[in-house]
Amino acid sequence: MRQLLTTSALFAAFALKFTRVRGEDQGAGKKGNHSALEWGPCDPTVVQDPNISCSFFEIPLDYHDPAAGHGRIAVAKVNATAERRGSLFFNPGGPGGSGLATLNGTTQTLLALTGGMYDIISWDPRGVGPLTIPGDIFCFDSVPEFDAFWNGTIELSGIEMTGNFTDPDDIQALLSQANIMQKKYEEFGRRCLQHPTGKYLKYVGTAATVRDMVALADALDGPGSPVNYAGVSYGTVLGAWFVNMFPERVGRVILDGVVDPLFVAQEETSTFWPQLLVDSDKVYQGFVTGCALSGSSGCAIAHANQSAADVDATIQALLKRAHDAARSNAFVPVTSANIRVGLFGAMYDPTEWASLANSTFPEIVAEVDAESSQAGAPASGHVSRSLRGRQANATQNYNEHAILCSDSVDLRGTQMIDVFKNVIAKSRSGSHLFTSIWPNAFYHCPFWPVRAVERYQGPFNKTLANKILVVSNVFDPVTPLSNAEVLAGLLGDDARLVVQRGFGHTTIRLPSQCTNEIFLSYLINGTVPEGNDTVCDVDEDFEIFAGVNAESILAELSSD
Repeated sequence: MRQLLTTSALFAAFALKFTRVRGEDQGAGKKGNHSALEWGPCDPTVVQDPNISCSFFEIPLDYHDPAAGHGRIAVAKVNATAERRGSLFFNPGGPGGSGLATLNGTTQTLLALTGGMYDIISWDPRGVGPLTIPGDIFCFDSVPEFDAFWNGTIELSGIEMTGNFTDPDDIQALLSQANIMQKKYEEFGRRCLQHPTGKYLKYVGTAATVRDMVALADALDGPGSPVNYAGVSYGTVLGAWFVNMFPERVGRVILDGVVDPLFVAQEETSTFWPQLLVDSDKVYQGFVTGCALSGSSGCAIAHANQSAADVDATIQALLKRAHDAARSNAFVPVTSANIRVGLFGAMYDPTEWASLANSTFPEIVAEVDAESSQAGAPASGHVSRSLRGRQANATQNYNEHAILCSDSVDLRGTQMIDVFKNVIAKSRSGSHLFTSIWPNAFYHCPFWPVRAVERYQGPFNKTLANKILVVSNVFDPVTPLSNAEVLAGLLGDDARLVVQRGFGHTTIRLPSQCTNEIFLSYLINGTVPEGNDTVCDVDEDFEIFAGVNAESILAELSSD
């Protein structure tokens, strides 16, 4: 992960006054004499926006055990541009997403959504970044060490499969790795625990991050003040836990792209992952449908007068060629597993669909054709490096694993063979394309050796001080609408569900004046829709492919 600030820059810029927060109950965040944070410049190599200031804020490692010691979180702020009504805390999800880096690229969007009436506050939570303590979690000290440990396993190659995982050879190839991967994951967990950052693993859970946010709100807006919060993706877990841990502190809260809190509280993450993918293949259908509607002039995958099924067949044929090439030579630069990872990432953001179809896809085709025609001789490797997503000189951090598994249920004795069999079964009954994506942090938690010292496991139906907004696209690849419906149902009259008729992960992926107006009215005036049947369209003039908008794709899907 990129360095977001430098310790020397912050300390040289200003003398930090850390705030000590202690407490042993749900009101712990309200207690104590909080000194104001002192703000100064951020590292310009990371945070270029001159409107953003940075600081540190001291936290207890364990809110229930002062003897555990203290850490700190790196905090960023952009000041309100109108009459200030308080702070709005923003978490970009992940888990493990950097609030500082995200704020650098979203300042104007967040100010517009709030009417400029709030200071926008984001931070690198526990387990994230080089400056927060506890920060980045490592289990290896170098790329060669990482590669040597995972050599010859699916952790490096991914899972090769086609269709809906019915090929006996594919099944056998996966199941044959069960014993070695069981041992590797158990050894990996011990390695993470023994690494210098391992001493912090039990302190990076989301419940502690909730308390950090409440303590930070006390410092910035006054003890007991309403906490205003916007969270997306896994940031909705933070939000769902916050509103139920501190219901009396709920101010304006927007949760967009919802993770079902009941699944986090009750289910192992290895079974949870397929549930998150309920609508991912539907988003993919939106992609191939939009491509077909645009035709060859707007989508290079399509040929004249082709249907969505034809576009899908072209992609499936590419996956099959890549699969077969990898079967013949395990060292080919682009595999079907790589391509599925790239496709899945693209499903998050429909604004990138045309680029995927017209730029990336032809490059993938060229590399796969070279593999097939040259018996797997390496091509340029350009596409494979972009699809794998890890730079050759980047030491892997395990922030996502540490936070996700800290929040997970206790170990239940799950074996790797059970995980593999579930991957195969859910590839048939759930997402054919994406269930088998590997490596995947969700599959580590049954073997992760540590859980957080505090986890919130319910109830999730507390009575809140103010109503909140629960928001979802109709088709989201990784947080399905059904999750938002569950959370809104649990909170009853204290939540309002807003559905945007679009694709992608969270509603912010596509422009909607309707959704924006609801957000703005809520944040400024506290106004919420009357019921849970509010539906917003994506702006009609926004084209996903040339000549094709979200509504035309949805209309075509509904007619099939």
